[in-house]
Amino acid sequence: MRRKATVATTLLLAVTALTSCSSDDGPDATVAAFIDGWHSGDLTDIGFITPAGERVPATDVTEELTALSGDLKDTPPTLRPDGDAEVTEDIATATIAVEWTLPGDVRWSYPTSVRLRRGADDAWQIIWEPAIVHERLGSGDQLALNRLAPPRGAILDGAGQPIVAPRAVVVVGVQPSEVDDPAALADQLDAAFRAIRPAISPPVDVSGLADRLDEAKPDAFVEVVTLREEAYEQIRDRIYELPGTMFRRQEWDLAPTREFARALLGTVDPVQRQDMEAHPGRYEVGDLVGHGGLQGGYEERLRGVPGYSVQIVGTAPDGSVSGDEVVFRADAQPGEPVRTTLDTAVQTAADAALADEEQRAALVAVRVSDGALVAVANGPDGGTENLALTAQVPPGSTFKMVSALGLLEAGAVDPDAPVDCPKTATVDGRSFTNSDGFELGRVPFRTAFAESCNTTFVELAPQLEADGLAEAGRLLGLEGEWRLGVSAFTGAVSTGGPPAERAAAAFGQGTTLVSPVAMAGATAAVARGQWRQPTLIVDPAPPSAVPDGPQLDPAAVQALRTMMREVVTDGTGQALRDVPGEPVHGKTGTAEYDDDPANTHAWFIGWQGDLAFAVFVEQGGSGSGQAVPIAERFLRGLTTG
Repeated sequence: MRRKATVATTLLLAVTALTSCSSDDGPDATVAAFIDGWHSGDLTDIGFITPAGERVPATDVTEELTALSGDLKDTPPTLRPDGDAEVTEDIATATIAVEWTLPGDVRWSYPTSVRLRRGADDAWQIIWEPAIVHERLGSGDQLALNRLAPPRGAILDGAGQPIVAPRAVVVVGVQPSEVDDPAALADQLDAAFRAIRPAISPPVDVSGLADRLDEAKPDAFVEVVTLREEAYEQIRDRIYELPGTMFRRQEWDLAPTREFARALLGTVDPVQRQDMEAHPGRYEVGDLVGHGGLQGGYEERLRGVPGYSVQIVGTAPDGSVSGDEVVFRADAQPGEPVRTTLDTAVQTAADAALADEEQRAALVAVRVSDGALVAVANGPDGGTENLALTAQVPPGSTFKMVSALGLLEAGAVDPDAPVDCPKTATVDGRSFTNSDGFELGRVPFRTAFAESCNTTFVELAPQLEADGLAEAGRLLGLEGEWRLGVSAFTGAVSTGGPPAERAAAAFGQGTTLVSPVAMAGATAAVARGQWRQPTLIVDPAPPSAVPDGPQLDPAAVQALRTMMREVVTDGTGQALRDVPGEPVHGKTGTAEYDDDPANTHAWFIGWQGDLAFAVFVEQGGSGSGQAVPIAERFLRGLTTG
């Protein structure tokens, strides 16, 4: 019995082994070979037939697979069997899991069915049909990939409102059939466009308009220019009745004004070749890309993530493409906003104050109570470089605010102490003079400060000792490691050096360099009584907030405030005496550069109520002559805007 059992067991194992071997030639093996061939592009070892049983060459299947894949043909899908084939007599059905990898690592997965038929030689052949690639595909169809552009994130102001928003514009055009004299019309339009205030519209070129009208169809709308509504209203009466003129009202996404914080915000433009070369695969033709400023610096956050859809399209005999059945869609992820501290009204007033400047200029405004930067303006025309934050220039006599604080805190002088203000002062053989060579004789320190007497500070410089000026500057935030979320120059204060260098540094010359934002922050510190780092980007918040500085000596800072008020009431800033609102405090500055007294930058720093500010004009001459009028326009603009 034991021997018979052993023989029976041996026979059973043999039968099992034979069954396993025969399964290698079953439908699952053919499906596995098809999967490998689909992915590799080599299907020569597989038999294909039509649903009617006619043989199909493997090369034809390969070509049709490529055609059906359409836009996805260069990235074959990942394929795997999804369970065993179901066999009913000579017909089998297998399921394949298909996964395409789309751009941006987007995955599209779905199951597809493959039918097989057993031939006379017991070999399994695949019944070829387009539905194998996707159940909705038919002969002549193909998969089309569409990129879905994400909505760009907004840059927000301090109130959380988008700075760029839909605003009214007017498209000015001409209908050729209504124009008898195109050249005359061009001249009339040119004269009208030149009358628009430059701050709200760029120059309009109509030099080729006459030729365009001659070449256009008689009933065409020949576009001339798109104007902001306020620009159009300036010249509406001059152009509305001109022969052939036509007008279309639209809404465009625009900043509040044309020059609104342009250098800070940057621009959003069609993608350029250098963008695509710098970031292969990120952009496609037609994309919008941030360049410069916040738009460029926060491009990754603002641009969002593109989405993709796959649709089935068919090709007609004449080659035309039709059909739009979407079989897959991964929605775009909108860009995230960037929130700033800008105040729209204050920024608009700052831009307007610089609008008529021909020299490069900047105006920075800081809210004293919390350090928020509420205006970062550059000119002319909004500026191409953000001098407001990144300029590295001598501060001139605005730095007397820093020197005076150092002298007052050291007890070296008080506002009423008599000091000398000679026409010239000499240190180590170097001669220093006052602007236009004025002299005051012996006057109270506050008077020398209000009249911006250089020679007084030259003679007091030794009282600051080697590092006294730099220490006073650091009390006001200069040379600090600020975290604004954008690049900013916080200053480099002269320290040590020979007596002549220390004398020059005492009134803002020598090797000391600052930026408008650095001086605005220092001015806010005097108004507040303590330095606090200015803020600009709220979300995403810069890491590791910089701690506030120490409290300034109450007596010293109060004396300095009094002297800065006297600059306006009796000194070099008297043009600001009658500005509406709270009293204005400030300090003018005329900063030499290139070691040439004829080459000077113009400055004014000051505050009114809760608003501190700094005005800088490159090669602007004197602070009182050029910077103070800008400050006046700015402050008056705040009350009338």
